[in-house]
Amino acid sequence: MRAFLFPGQGSQVVGMGRDLADASATAREVFQEVDEALGQHLFRLMADGPDADLMLTENAQPAIMANAVATLRVLEREGGARLAEKADFVAGHSLGEYSALCAAQAIDLATTARLLKTRGRAMQAAVPVGVGAMAALLGADVARAQALAEAAAEGQVCTVANDNDPTQVVISGHREAIERAVAMVKEHGIKRGVLLPVSAPFHCALMRPAAEAMAEALAAADLRPPLVPVYANVTAAPAADPDTIRDLLVRQVTGTVRWRESVAAMAAAGVTDFVEFGGKVLAPMVKRIAPDATVTSVVAMADIEALAKRL
Repeated sequence: MRAFLFPGQGSQVVGMGRDLADASATAREVFQEVDEALGQHLFRLMADGPDADLMLTENAQPAIMANAVATLRVLEREGGARLAEKADFVAGHSLGEYSALCAAQAIDLATTARLLKTRGRAMQAAVPVGVGAMAALLGADVARAQALAEAAAEGQVCTVANDNDPTQVVISGHREAIERAVAMVKEHGIKRGVLLPVSAPFHCALMRPAAEAMAEALAAADLRPPLVPVYANVTAAPAADPDTIRDLLVRQVTGTVRWRESVAAMAAAGVTDFVEFGGKVLAPMVKRIAPDATVTSVVAMADIEALAKRL
C-alpha cells in the first residue's frame, strides 16, 4: 500500500516551483490558477522572493500548497500516474492537510488557495507579535515533552503542538512559558530545546480566534468526499466524510499535529511506500517512525520522471 504526503510550513524557499514551471505547462497552469484565485502574483514571489515576504504565513501557506499540488499534477498528467490509482491514503503536515485534500479532489485548487490565505492571515492575527513562541525539543518523545510543557506553563499556555517523530516534538504557547521550557530541558531528559523563527504560536489554545475564522470559512466552502481517505492531524485516523473533515480542519488550528501517530497508523494499516510531494521535510521523519518503509521525496522534474517509472 502507498500514501502520498504533503509538507507543512517551513518547507518554503525562494526559487520553489521555478524549475518545474520552466519544464511543465501543467505546473504553470497550477501556479496561474492560484495567482488568479488570490488576486496576487504569488508565483513571482515563490520564484524570486523576497524571502521576507515569502516567509509571511499568509503567503507561505498557499505557496507550499501550490508547489506540492503542481508536483502531483505533473505526475498525473505528464507521468500518467493518477492519485486514485496509485495511492491508498493521503496525509499532510498541518497546512499540508489542505494540500492532501486538494490532491484527493475533496477541495478544488482555487478554494484551497483562498482557504489557506484566510488561515494564514487568521493565525497571524490571533496573537500579537512577541506574545507567543514555539520551540523544537530535540531528543524528546511526546511523554517527556508533555511533562516539560506542564512544568513550564505556570498558568500560561504551553503545550505540544507537533508530535513529529520519536526524536522531535514542537511545543507552542506564551513566549515566557516556552522560554522557561527551553531552559528546563535537561531536567526532563531532553537533549536540546531550540526556539523556532516563527511569527505566531501555532497549534495551541492561543489560536482559538483563528479556529473560529476557519470554522466560518470552511462552512462556506464546497467539500466533497476525497478520492482516497485522508489521515487527519488531530485524530491520526482516516476520514472521508466532508462534514467530518470540516470539523477536523477547525480542530487542527488549536490541536496537536499527531504526525508520528499518523505515519505509524498508516504503516500499521499496511502502507509500505510513502511519497512526499513538493518538499524534503517529511521523508526523514517517516524513516524515523517506520524504518522499514520506502520513502521518496519528489521535488524536481527528474524526481517526477523517476517516480512515474516506478509506480
